[in-house]
Amino acid sequence: MHTRPPTAPHARPPTTRPERRRTHAALTLACLTTLCAELTFTAVAVPATWLLLPLLVVMYGAGVLVIREAVVRVGAGWPGLVLLGLAYQVTEDGLGLQALTSPDMYDVTDWSVRSLGANWSYWESQIGVHVALSVLLPVMLANLLFPELRERAYLDGRGLAVAGTLAVVGVLGLRGLVSATEDPGYRTPWGWTLTYLLLIAVLSWLALRVVPRYRGPEKAHDRRRAPKPVVVGLVSGYLTMAFLTTLMPLGLGEDMLMGDLMSTESRLFIGAMTAVPFAWVVARWRGSANWSDAHRLWLAGGILVSHTAFMMPASLASVFLGLGTLVLEVVFLAALARRVRRRSAVPEPRHA
Repeated sequence: MHTRPPTAPHARPPTTRPERRRTHAALTLACLTTLCAELTFTAVAVPATWLLLPLLVVMYGAGVLVIREAVVRVGAGWPGLVLLGLAYQVTEDGLGLQALTSPDMYDVTDWSVRSLGANWSYWESQIGVHVALSVLLPVMLANLLFPELRERAYLDGRGLAVAGTLAVVGVLGLRGLVSATEDPGYRTPWGWTLTYLLLIAVLSWLALRVVPRYRGPEKAHDRRRAPKPVVVGLVSGYLTMAFLTTLMPLGLGEDMLMGDLMSTESRLFIGAMTAVPFAWVVARWRGSANWSDAHRLWLAGGILVSHTAFMMPASLASVFLGLGTLVLEVVFLAALARRVRRRSAVPEPRHA
């Protein structure tokens, strides 16, 4: 005779908790994306950015949530996230803000290489910022917070449709509110608009059709060792600052760092030679046998801290706002580290 195990009083049905966890994970990713991309960066120098928080959560959060869901559904992994991150950057900065071609927005032409009607230094800088801080970093942190959902979708079909709709609304909001305010009357040339649409289509096809077909299982190399987590944090912090200060004025001010030593054209090459090896090194670290959640946290910490510190020289107020933001970042990452350690210390249940 089989008996049912006793049920705790007031126990919730077991099917409700996974659904709630997925909802919490989706909302957390949407918030993390907005925090990492904008509120730890632009809001340090421009506190009024907080007034745009609803639009930013819709645009950043919904857009990256759609990217993450699409990648998980087809099994494209991190390569798919990178490719869709590139498409996301073109969508936001090209179709939404129109900043990739606008000659006046953000005074970009004062420090960016401008050719063929595009702001190339700005474009390159935003590729690094959005792929890393809008997409990869928030997804990595969400995976640490919800490890059981790393390979599972957060949303059902209806939720994905809603997120996609909100992402489109967010891009239109950027066009109608931010772009119209910063550069009123400007319209991206049709040639560039068609180029953006083609780039988005090609990158999406590669991410969702080609990568899943040829991507093999991720394997750790037994002989490869990543450095200590603190070294990962220091290296990522240094290279992030080097990339940003090469392509943009420190604190988005008027003067470029070492402005007399590098031409604007050479900065394009140096910026690429900073970002590409950085990506290669991180990829090798991830494939190491000893790569752990501690390494991931220090990697995220180095990038976030450097990202925020870059904006602090904008003004005296930015110094204090930046210091407060850095404290909050460290507190969050330390709390997440404790949570990860506690989770790893819990023994796996033994099965008969």
